[in-house]
Amino acid sequence: MKRILITGMSGTGKSSVIEALAARGFAAIDTDSDEWCEWHTDESAEPDWIWRADRIAELLSAPRETALFMSGCKSNQGQFYPHFDQIVLLSAPLAVMLERIAARTDNLYGKTAAEREQIVQHLDWVEPLLRAQATLEIKTSDFSV
Repeated sequence: MKRILITGMSGTGKSSVIEALAARGFAAIDTDSDEWCEWHTDESAEPDWIWRADRIAELLSAPRETALFMSGCKSNQGQFYPHFDQIVLLSAPLAVMLERIAARTDNLYGKTAAEREQIVQHLDWVEPLLRAQATLEIKTSDFSV
């Protein structure tokens, strides 16, 4: 059974891709919820929304007959990379990401000036880390998500 991680910055289309895969009958899980994540204080005493390691490990080790698609972008996801057959990075230009974030109604993240600034900062240093581990990159700026 294949395990595929769909990752990327906010506004690149992770949730839309997972919803489309689930609608087509695939095992597809958006991990950006309390079920899969928890708040943690990192070494700099900053709050960090990370994967619940026990639940993610259980999900990845469960036997399945079909592929498992997961979406997420968390600071601790790297510890699970060996369990994935593919790591797909979704990317888009900053202007496209911010436009999508401003238009979405099902996720409040990115609506404040401070959060948008955080997105800009993360794009500069997080996305290159994601790109370095990705097995495939899909540029979503040409797609409606």
